[in-house]
Amino acid sequence: MSELRAPGTGPGTGPGAGRRVAVVTGGARGIGAAVARRLAADGRDVAVLDLTEESTGDTVGAVRAAGGRAVGVGADVTRADQVQAAVERVVSELGPPTILVNNAGILRDSLLFRMTEDDWDSVVAVHLRGAFLMTRAVQAHQVEARWGRIVNLSSISALGNRGQTNYAAAKAGLQGFTKSLAIELGPFGITANAIAPGFVATEMTRATAQRLGMTFEDFLARVSQDIPVGRAGTPQDIAAAASFFASDEASFTSGQVLYVAGGPKA
Repeated sequence: MSELRAPGTGPGTGPGAGRRVAVVTGGARGIGAAVARRLAADGRDVAVLDLTEESTGDTVGAVRAAGGRAVGVGADVTRADQVQAAVERVVSELGPPTILVNNAGILRDSLLFRMTEDDWDSVVAVHLRGAFLMTRAVQAHQVEARWGRIVNLSSISALGNRGQTNYAAAKAGLQGFTKSLAIELGPFGITANAIAPGFVATEMTRATAQRLGMTFEDFLARVSQDIPVGRAGTPQDIAAAASFFASDEASFTSGQVLYVAGGPKA
């Protein structure tokens, strides 16, 4: 992790901006943890939100060890009451949040004829309902500040993927959600963009390898053969894109979907 900058000196902390407060959902591990650490390195105060506060300890500890301010918050993003309570706690401990990264997600992969209603509902709820509830709660503070950044995590699966009709539908829905937010909230100085990662080496994709009966190393090697740059992505690759979208420099970039996939996708 790069050395943390002093308050007010990082990107996205222009004249009169003060110190930005960012909320990263699903921030306990993987992409979310990398995004939280990168935003902290950019000079943000970071609220790391995941299902339990205990699970956020490693991410929060890493930010604090590097000299940043962070708080861990436990909440189920599909529950409106828990979302509201989580945002209120962020306001009380760090200040009003003006950066939101909707990263929380789950997998319930299955071919359509085997997919249960719960497989469908749980995936759609976490990705879409969760992003809706979090954004609705945070945008009030962004509108008041007349400045805001919303970054939604989509996926190349939004283009379609065997065994992921639920996940693909949710991730495609996030792209439409993002574009609509950009139109509605743009007049208030708020941008909304989506990142669509390709294959990224995380605990989630490690579980996919196990389900296929492969070692993670063999799985990475096989997947990398189809990626033009010849390697799998890392959480830090995605965090770099989030850093730009959350910056002041991205004020004229809104409603976009960036495929961070090691090659052209859409």
